[in-house]
Formats: sequence, C-alpha cells, structure tokens
Amino acid sequence: MHDLMIIMTLCSFLLTIGFIFWRPHVNEAIPASIGAFFVLLSGSVSLADLGQITETISGAAITIMATIVMAIVLESFGFFYWAAELLTRKAKGSGIRLFWLTNLFCFLMTLFVNNDGSILITTPILLLLLKNMGLKNHQKIPYLLSGALIATASSAPIGVSNIVNLIALKIVHMDLYMHTAMMFVPASLGLVLLTLLLFLTFYRVLPKKLPEVKQWNLIPGSHPLKEVVQHENRNKFMRNILIFVFCVRISLFVASYFHFPISLMAVIGSSLLLLWRWFYLKVPPTDMLKKTPWYIFIFAFCMYVIIYGLNNIGLTEWLVGLLQPLVSSSLLNASVFMGILLSILSNLFNNHPALMVGTLTLMDMGLNPITLKIAYLASVVGSDIGSLLLPIGTLATLMWIHIVRKGGILITWGQYLKVTALVIPVTVIFTLVLLSYWVSWLF
Repeated sequence: MHDLMIIMTLCSFLLTIGFIFWRPHVNEAIPASIGAFFVLLSGSVSLADLGQITETISGAAITIMATIVMAIVLESFGFFYWAAELLTRKAKGSGIRLFWLTNLFCFLMTLFVNNDGSILITTPILLLLLKNMGLKNHQKIPYLLSGALIATASSAPIGVSNIVNLIALKIVHMDLYMHTAMMFVPASLGLVLLTLLLFLTFYRVLPKKLPEVKQWNLIPGSHPLKEVVQHENRNKFMRNILIFVFCVRISLFVASYFHFPISLMAVIGSSLLLLWRWFYLKVPPTDMLKKTPWYIFIFAFCMYVIIYGLNNIGLTEWLVGLLQPLVSSSLLNASVFMGILLSILSNLFNNHPALMVGTLTLMDMGLNPITLKIAYLASVVGSDIGSLLLPIGTLATLMWIHIVRKGGILITWGQYLKVTALVIPVTVIFTLVLLSYWVSWLF
C-alpha cells in the first residue's frame, strides 16, 4: 500500500510537469488540478494538510492577484501604448540606446507588476514597437530575448514580484522587508551584469541606426483616455499614475516592516486604482471578474499539494541527508550549493515546484538563522535567474515563447540556448558569491 502511494505521487508529479512542458499554451491549472487530485487519492496528502497548504499560499496568491489587477487597470488607461511611444522617442534613432531602454522598461515592469505580468505586458509592446520600426526578424530577437530574460530575472531583487517567492517567504518565516534588505543589492548587481553580458552577446546584431518611425498607429479606433485627458497633459497624467503605483509597492514593504498583512495592503492599493479608473474612464470594476487570471491561484494551490505529497513520501528527507553537510559548512557554500541545486532543479522540473521543494528541504536541515536565510535567498536566485538557462525553467519563459511565435517570430531552442549558456551561469555564480559576502557584511 505504501509503495502504491509513492508510485502514484511520483507519477502525478512527473506527468503534471511533463504535460506543462509539452503543451505550454494549455492553461497550467488544468494539469496541476488533475495531478493534485491523484496525489490526494494516493493518500500522501491528508485533508488536514490542505488547511496548512491554504494558509501557506493564500496570502501570496492574493498579493499577486491584486498586483495583476493593477496591471490590467494600467492597460485600460493606455499606459502600455504610451510607454511604447515614449521608448521610441527616447531611443532617438539609436538601436543601441533602444536596447538599454527596453531592458530598463522590462526591469521596471517586473518591479511594478510581477514577472508573469511583466512578460504578458512587455512582449506584445516590444512586438508592436519593433514591427512599427520595420526591423527584420533577426534584428528583433536581441530586444525580445534580452527583454524576456531581464523581465523574468528581475523578480529576484524583491520577493513581492513572484508568487513562488512569496510562498517560500511564508515557509521560512521571513518578512518581505528582511528579504529585500539582504537581496536587493546582490540581485540588482547580478541583473546589471546580465544586461551587460547580453549587450556584448548581441552587439554585432543590434542595428546601430533605427529606421525612421512612421506615425504611431497601435490602437484601432480612439482610446477612452484620449477624450478624458485632451485638455490635460497626457504625460503628467501617466506620471501621476506611476507615482501612485510606486507608492503602493513601497507600502507593501512598510506593511511588512510593521507586520501588517501584505495581501491586505495590496488589495487596498488595487481597489484605490480601480476607483480612480471608475472616476476617470467611467469603467466599473466588474470587468476585473472576467479579466483577472484566477487560475494562477488554482495552479499555485494544486502545485503545492503535489509538492507536499513528495515531501510526505520522503523526498525532502533524502535531500536533507544529501545536502546538509555541504550547506552547513560555510555561508559561501550555503549560497553557492543551494543556488546551483535550485538552478538545476528549475531547469529539469520548472521553478515553481523546484523552489517549493528546496524551501521545504531547508526547513528540515536545522540550520542556524543566518545560514537558513542565505540558503533560502540563494534558492531564489537559482529559481528566478538560474531557471532561465532552458526555456522550460519558468512559466514566464514558456508564455513568452508562445506570445513571440504568435507574433510571427520563431526563436528555436538552439538560438535561445546559444545566448543563455553564455550569460546565465556567469550571472548566477556572480550573484551567489556576492550574496554570501553582502549578507556576511550586513550582519
């Protein structure tokens, strides 16, 4: 009976992951739900465990949902088209300047929204922008690929930009404020190095001079905002919205510092933005019921059920025995070994389950508080940056490939790997070493 439980749990996990890789355009909540059902059926997760799982993921899921609502509201204000126009103007005809601007834009979008939302927002904008410029397909790849890598990796500096980071924070009992204090500097310097390496990789392909842009014609018909702000400076209006969103993001860290629920703070922020839109565009908030991707909550919950099953059949126990001597020997080892392990696991199984397994394993190692924090943060570096080595490492990258293909640009695994093999391992090792020294210095 025990053997059957182990076989069913392992098969549920492998088949769920396999299906997500095989059919990335299918809503990932469907295979995850089926996998979770069979794990429950096997008996490796009890009904009592479900309460614990709900408590662990609910806050993270609500925070991410509220953030995505803000992204949808920004879109209805016409922010993304305004941003695309602004990027084109600021590039001043230079392909190199445009490269740095698009990467900065992708970084800021992840900071303002989250990594999945950033990919869904920035990729269509870049496709429209590059098409409008009349660039050839091979000239579009540097902008699209570097933008996707930066957008996804940018969830490492602050925990609130990635649902799996938030769930893991809850497991290790670490607040958002402490996560950012320890992580922001090394992860941001890692991102600077990643952008620099991408620039050097693509330098020969980047068009030095961009074609003259014709009249911007991205929005069929008029945009509701245009009538609203025809007497008002559009740039000023957008700046005010951005300042508001920035203040909401800051409020999450303040809430974390004072132990106020982050999820409640995020809901308050997105509700205020919805009311602002209602007042300006006369669009009631009811459209959010249809536009919000509720399936993210179902996916996170079901994925965690499957991982909890793996934990209960002894996977983390086995990993503890294997890793504890390496991780507990020094802070540098804790950082490098956990970061590399999570990079490997993320590329094999996707970063969602990888970080959950890694975090549950760390909790059973009996590490001292500072080693536990470093090992956890290194795991985040592995799952947010190291996972980008292969396209299957993150859901964001799978979504990006799908959007780019729909936009008529085929990027093969070979083309993708030729770039990531040069830039990702170097960035991960640099960030992990820096992380251990930064935290040692901080404490």
